[in-house]
This record gives sequence, structure tokens and C-alpha cells, in this order.
Amino acid sequence: MENLEKLLQFGLSRVEASVYLCLHQRGALTGYEASKLTGISRSNIYGALNGLVEKGAAWLEEGASTRYIAVPIQEFLDNRMASLEKYRSFLIENIPKQEKIQDGYISIQGAENIRDKFRQMVRDSALRLYLSAPADIVDSFQSELKAASERGVKIILISDLAECEFVDKLLQDEIEPGQIRLITDSSSVLTGDLYGKASDTCLFSGKENLVRIMKEALRNKIILLEMRINK
Repeated sequence: MENLEKLLQFGLSRVEASVYLCLHQRGALTGYEASKLTGISRSNIYGALNGLVEKGAAWLEEGASTRYIAVPIQEFLDNRMASLEKYRSFLIENIPKQEKIQDGYISIQGAENIRDKFRQMVRDSALRLYLSAPADIVDSFQSELKAASERGVKIILISDLAECEFVDKLLQDEIEPGQIRLITDSSSVLTGDLYGKASDTCLFSGKENLVRIMKEALRNKIILLEMRINK
């Protein structure tokens, strides 16, 4: 089921993904054979098989009877990624210019959407990054944070990690599970909960007053933690 769900992200319908997995496992199949193995009606199986061929996920093998062969998974995925990159470049260059978005308080819902926003903020950071988060969340964004450090972004981290080689300052503290506080370049803040669920919610804003309040709160916490260390 997990394989099927992931295939949906590459432009296949649920029926097409089910048929693709069957072809990939069983080899060349006729429409009749694919219908029997998947339990999908013959009236729907040919639509799915033709859809796979059109999307570059299956080949036709001509003979006494037409058979369908799954394109190897890596080849299919690589081809889809190459196509998406071309579409991405086209849209970035040609889509009408977006009107300036007024700074406000934006609610971001769902774990994946929050992770995407977190990554984007870290990638766009240029000078300084404050982060308060438990170890498991820090670990999940390790590559993005390390890349930011390598390009010269100063990272101040409050976490229950024992050590973290790519941050400029690590202050150890107990952090509530799922709780994140991120400030980048004193201009944007992301705060809320990230447990890995669809119900996760974070607040994102570039409002100066919220950024200032969050920054002061983190600075005060940093001062208290440093005082505790120095005692």
C-alpha cells in the first residue's frame, strides 16, 4: 500500500498504480491476465493500461496477443522527474507575475506542508537562523541545516541533542515533543507543532511584531540557559 501511495505522487491514478505494481512484479501480461490478477474489471483495465503507456510507465509487446510490460521503476521515475523539471522551468519563466502578498498570519496545516515551509525558510536564509526543536525534528532536517551552515548562515539551536557539529551554538534544554520555533534572518517566523500528522498546524508570518516577540522570547531563553551553564 505504501508503494501504491507513493506512485500516486508521480501522476498515476490509483487504478493505474495498482496495475503498474502488478506488471512490475509479474512481467508481460495481457489485459485479460492483468484483470484476473488485480481484480479490476476488463472494462477498466484497458483504460488503466493505456494510461500507463501514455504516461511512460508501460511498454507494449506486440505478438499474437498484445502484452504490457512495466517500465523499470527507476527509469520511469527518472523520466518523470526530468519531465517535471522541464515543466518547472517553463512555469517559473512564463507564469504571470504574482501580486505582492501582504505580510499576515498564515496557518499552515499538515505535516508535509509544514516540512516544505521549514525547508524553504532554511534554504532562503542568508544570515542567521534561530531554531528551537526536539532532536528528532532537528535530525529530519539535518541536510538542509547543514547546507545552510556551509554557505555561512549562523545557526543557534536550542534542543535536547547531545551535540550537533554544524551549528554555531547549541544550548541543551528539554523541548516538548513536536514543538518547533524557527526564525530566519529576523524576518520570518514559523511556530507550532510537528508530530507527523495531517492535523499538525503551524503559524507562519513575516509580521515584524510577531518576529520581534518570538526573537526576544528565544533570546531570553538563551540567556537563562547560558546562566544555568555558567553556574
